This record gives sequence, structure tokens and C-alpha cells, in this order.
Amino acid sequence: MTSPVISIRQAHGAASAPLGPGRILLLSTNLGVGGGAEEQVQQLAMELKSRNWTVGVISMLPPSPLPKEFENSGVNIGTLNMYRGVADLRKVTQLARIIRRFRPDVVHSHMTHANILARVVRPLAPMRALVCTLHGSKMYSVKGGSTRFREFAHRVTDRWADVTTTICHPAAEACIEDRAVPAEKVLVVPNGVDTERFVPRPQVRERMRAALGVENKFVWLAVGRFEQPKNYTLMIRAFSFAVQTTNRDMVLLICGSGSMQPQIEAQVRKLGLENFVRFLGVRRDIPEVMNAADAFLLSSDTEGLPMVLLQASASGLPIVATAVGGNNEVVQHNVSGFLVPRGDAMNMASAIERVCGLNSFDRARLGRAGRQFTHQNFSIGHVVDTWERLYYQLLNPAKVSQRKRS
Repeated sequence: MTSPVISIRQAHGAASAPLGPGRILLLSTNLGVGGGAEEQVQQLAMELKSRNWTVGVISMLPPSPLPKEFENSGVNIGTLNMYRGVADLRKVTQLARIIRRFRPDVVHSHMTHANILARVVRPLAPMRALVCTLHGSKMYSVKGGSTRFREFAHRVTDRWADVTTTICHPAAEACIEDRAVPAEKVLVVPNGVDTERFVPRPQVRERMRAALGVENKFVWLAVGRFEQPKNYTLMIRAFSFAVQTTNRDMVLLICGSGSMQPQIEAQVRKLGLENFVRFLGVRRDIPEVMNAADAFLLSSDTEGLPMVLLQASASGLPIVATAVGGNNEVVQHNVSGFLVPRGDAMNMASAIERVCGLNSFDRARLGRAGRQFTHQNFSIGHVVDTWERLYYQLLNPAKVSQRKRS
């Protein structure tokens, strides 16, 4: 498909001098540890706060435990205390009251349900600009299912959004094909990662490997929710094949939780992998755990631009991932890792064996290439520069146009 979708950097050129920070309210479906979209909202809020924006963050659902650095950031955090799967019209007026009280220049919503809520509220509460961000390649819920109703709701409420952004080009093209967003109102702004927090640290590596009891093993790491789109069943099957055919003493560490965890644990027992697969639960120290790993594994059937891939790449880990969504915008095949077809356990097993068979110099070369590419293209500072340019253009279109001409 020939797509009119372009990135904001392509659309608006090089950064101009700031027009001055204002007030911004970020509306998210959820907040907390363990979700890539949630983490991106938290990172954006903290970076904007450091740039002297007055920042508020509202979660539709009650937040799960928040990262310490976010709790202590000075960002105004609130919740609508909604329940998953329950449409409560009273929350529309509650959010309208919050917006009238906070008086934001920009409302920036994240994830499908927050986008729809922000659009419905706009006629009831003043805001100079509304930016809506989609974080997946399709409008799936956490547990998958049909996307048609969410696409329809996104389409009929589009009139109240100034722009809709996606985190990768395949996601933008999917939105256009599904008629969820008009092509002329879609821009691509990727996720950003803190490349100073996610960075190789040899001393941390030694300490964490000792703490996890994996000093002499080749350590694979996976991070993400145990839900259908992540396809952990495929990962375990592929890892089982690789265990049988490689002579490396290796282990797979999995960080996360979710409704399918008992099923995956049963699969591990059935395949006799209890000594090769360990479940670490939800961790607050993912940068340290990544330092303990030798390589990273992702088996998703669908993705947008996964935060865990950006974090693993910034941490200098070679990556094996399925070629879905924006994964190929992070992983350079044969340069920083290996991409395999969706749902192909044997191909994934072969890629696992290939990484295990590399010498330490070649593995380090893959890791360095990934970190350099991620730092140059996806550092959180670079991405927030892009967001600020978009905010300034929406708030001051005449001034931005004048600066372009001059």
C-alpha cells in the first residue's frame, strides 16, 4: 500500500527554538509497572516536567503500583477509578471538571479508550489542542478479541481530535485501512527510551547474575504480560526445541504476570523445562535484570513498537523477535538481532541456536549496533523534542509557520 503517513520529523523539519512550555494533561487508560504504553506515558510526563511544563496525569483505571521515580517526580497524578469493561457516563463529567480546573493548553491521550473519552469530553471542557496516541498495531484489548467496535468509536469521534499519532508506520497504515483514522490526520511518533537508565553496566551484570544464580549460564530474557497477543506458548515451544539441539547451558527468565501464566507454567512442566525456565514475576528492576541477560526474546503475534525491545536494545542485548508491527523498526535483521516469521517455532528455535553459537565478540557486536541505533533514534530526549514541536505547532501555528519561512 502506498501510504500518506509521514513522521513528524519529516512533516515539520528540524527543531525550532521553543515557544515556551505550557500546561499539559496526559490521559491514560492505565498507569503502573509492567505495561509498555503505561511506561511511555510516565516517561513522557517526567521528561516534560523536567522541561518546565506543568504536567498532570490522569489514569482511567485505578493505577497498579507506580515506579518510585514517577511517584516522586512531582507530576500531578490522579485517577477516575473506572472499572475495566464498564462504561460509566458519570466519568465524562468528572473528567470535564478536572480539565476545567487544571486548564491545560494540551490534552494528550494515550491508548484507545482514553482517546475516545478525551474526544467525548472536548465539547464540555476547554482545551486548545487534543493529541490522541495509539500504542498498538491494532485496537486490541489486553486479551485480544475483535477490534471493530473500538475502530468504529475512534472513527466517529475523530472530529474532536486535532491529530492522531501511532508509534510505528505499520500501525498507522493499519488505522487507515481500518478507517479508524483519516490518512490526513495521522502522524508517526515512536516510543522513547531512557538510554541512560537502560545501559550496559558490567558491575551490575556480575551482581545480578550472582543474585539470580545464573553465573555460568547463557541467559535469555523475556519481559511482558502473560496474555494471548504475546504468544508465550510459541516462545516456550521454540525454547524447548533449542534446549534439545544446542549444547549451551542456558536458562530463560520471564518477567511479568497475566491471566495466561498458569497455562504457560503448565506447559513448562509438561515439556520438562523446570530447570530451564524461571518465572520472576513483575519486577521494578528491569534495567538490572537486563544487565544479567545475554540475549532477549520476543514472540508476539501483534505489536506496535514494544518498549521492551527498545529497553533490551539500549541495554546492548542481541534480540530474537517475531517480524510483526514495528519490531523491524527497532531490530535490524542480521545487524542487531534476528527477526523470524510470526508463529514459527522452528524458525525461532534456529535463531536462538544461532545467537547461542556466536562467540562473545560477535554477540557484543550485535549488542553495540543495537544500542547505537536505539540511542540515535529512540532516546527519550529525542522523542520528547518531537512531541514538543507538535504541541507548539498546534498551539501557535502562525508563529511556527513564520519561523519556517524565516
